[in-house]
Amino acid sequence: MISRRNFLEMTLKGIVLIGAGNTLQSFAPAGFTLPSRKKVRLRFALASDGHYGQPKTTYYENHQRMVKWLNKEKKGRGLDMAVINGDLFHDDAKFLPDVKAAWDKLAMPYVVSHGNHDKIAEPEWLKTFGTAWHHDFEKGDAGFIVLNTADVEGKYICPDLDWTRARLEMYAGKKHLFVIMHITPVKWTEHGIDCPELVEMFSKQKNLKAVFHGHDHAEDGMKEKNGKHYFFDSHIAGSWGTPYYGYRIVEVLEDGEVLCYQVNPEQKEPVNSNILSETASILTK
Repeated sequence: MISRRNFLEMTLKGIVLIGAGNTLQSFAPAGFTLPSRKKVRLRFALASDGHYGQPKTTYYENHQRMVKWLNKEKKGRGLDMAVINGDLFHDDAKFLPDVKAAWDKLAMPYVVSHGNHDKIAEPEWLKTFGTAWHHDFEKGDAGFIVLNTADVEGKYICPDLDWTRARLEMYAGKKHLFVIMHITPVKWTEHGIDCPELVEMFSKQKNLKAVFHGHDHAEDGMKEKNGKHYFFDSHIAGSWGTPYYGYRIVEVLEDGEVLCYQVNPEQKEPVNSNILSETASILTK
């Protein structure tokens, strides 16, 4: 994996710059590098779909490797938290204590979302992780809303709309708002689900900077709907998906800008090569 020093010095071709208020700025790939760490107010990582316990997969080794990568991020440029965005284990709840033990080795606080393969009753989930399937929290001037997208049997469902509406209103005064949900609410992919009422809520939320998803192991980029941006982060393990295992990094800067890029730890440069401009044009390299 690339050293932290080299990573800071290199040009980022795979970076997305989201401006305050969800307006966008554009920079040429050859002219943009990571900002000084002193300018970063909040930095967090997102990873999803570990499928701990899935037969005929190297789930144990993959978790050990991901924990090592994220702890290296913590030691280097720093991480305030990690988000494990669903499908922590694979169908059988007997693996829940083991996957909890694996993530407890992270050197930073972490939060989880409930995925469709996390087939366990909500009270047991709450007892294990200390959070319900729907929950929220804040860090400084950023609010986070975590939504549930599956029932106890793994059926895809839209999140609780009344609960979500109340939380969107509660965090409307925050400078930044991020939503975390395992399954995308737009059927862009084979594994998505349409939740038009939810998407409409998101579209009207002025301070909503990004919605983060797992579930679609083969997706590692960004999709746009009504001016809002929906990000995917590849996969931690599992039997299918992108040819690499990776994670996404988000940096909230002191001037209000938000940087977001996808990491393949086996490569020197980030995976994504999107440039979003303030004039709403989108260039893909």
